[in-house]
Amino acid sequence: MSKPINVTPFLRTSWEFPPEVGQLSVEVTRSYISIANNMNQRTIGLFPTNKPAIGGESWYFSRDRRQNLRQIYPFEAAGNIAHGLDWNSVYQMTKCSGSFTDGTNWYGAIYASNVAIAGQVSFYVTNTNIVILSGAGAPAITSGTIVLEWISQV
Repeated sequence: MSKPINVTPFLRTSWEFPPEVGQLSVEVTRSYISIANNMNQRTIGLFPTNKPAIGGESWYFSRDRRQNLRQIYPFEAAGNIAHGLDWNSVYQMTKCSGSFTDGTNWYGAIYASNVAIAGQVSFYVTNTNIVILSGAGAPAITSGTIVLEWISQV
């Protein structure tokens, strides 16, 4: 088994700065680079509805590094939601999830297939839409959210 590529991002909790201005400049620069590098290795917790946000994940295919993008889509019923993605720029869908309520309880919407599942609300993604399916016996949908994450070609 090979060693994992990652190391846990670690940010020092203290840093001693020298009193000399020249050395202080070097240490401030070094500390800033350390902070920026460690912060940029964390997943970014933005979930916007109107445009995609960079999710902060790095995906490696061969030597190419690609970032993930994320966007949420509210819904109030089964049917189609236009996602507005440039499908030519989508390399791969990665983590797609959802939840909904019937006004009383909350349920998971399953990223599944293009066939309705009895008792479940599921969804799949086409090149133009998110298609939400409500199987026979599924709870009524009053509102919900679908989260799409994908890897961009760009």
